[in-house]
Amino acid sequence: MDSVDTLLKHALDALASKEGYAKRKQAYSQEMSAAIASAFSEAVRQRGMREALPAPPGSDGPSGSERRMAGGIGAKKVDVTWATEECGLIFSISVKTINWRDARSGNFQKNLTNRRGDLLFEAVTLHRRFPYAVVLGFLFLDVGALRDGTDLRNSTFHNAHQRLKLFTGRDDPGDREEQFERLYIVLVDADPQGSQATCYHVGDPAEPVSFEQAFHEAIVRVAERNPDFYEVDDGRITRL
Repeated sequence: MDSVDTLLKHALDALASKEGYAKRKQAYSQEMSAAIASAFSEAVRQRGMREALPAPPGSDGPSGSERRMAGGIGAKKVDVTWATEECGLIFSISVKTINWRDARSGNFQKNLTNRRGDLLFEAVTLHRRFPYAVVLGFLFLDVGALRDGTDLRNSTFHNAHQRLKLFTGRDDPGDREEQFERLYIVLVDADPQGSQATCYHVGDPAEPVSFEQAFHEAIVRVAERNPDFYEVDDGRITRL
């Protein structure tokens, strides 16, 4: 079983250099999201969620970065999903990215409000239809977002923690629909010569967590929410 951190690093290393996308910024962001989703779906399949999508290239299941799921307030494309006939949607991951500085302000703040809105809509529509689903969110920020603050404003990294911390920590299926079970901010430096990605739980910008730890906590919560079907054994979710 490969570590989640290793799978993600390999996916980021395989991306083309960001410098070649200066005039195709949306294309780069889409390719990064697809690469991250593929790495995450492989990680959850290795941990017992064999039906997780997107499927790997060449498999029988649909590949790609998103799967269209029925939601409580409309169908929604979701980056990574695990669903079964017995339980419906059990686990999902939403991936959002901000990779480019705003040309006018010079910081990464411009699209933060939009990315927050995208995340919250996804959490609401999934939880409304599947209140027991474990939903994780990952906001990937270019590493420059840590250092784009001024005397008048905090960095985008710290502002993101402030604006998102109300929407993480959904520990009970009856909690607010717009909350994620866990929401993370990732500082990413995607480089074909060697990528780096550092993950933080929203609300705690000082203490990084490993992707492996984040996924293990999610798997434990999946088993707790579905005690008639699953348990955790040696880091994998197994059928009872």
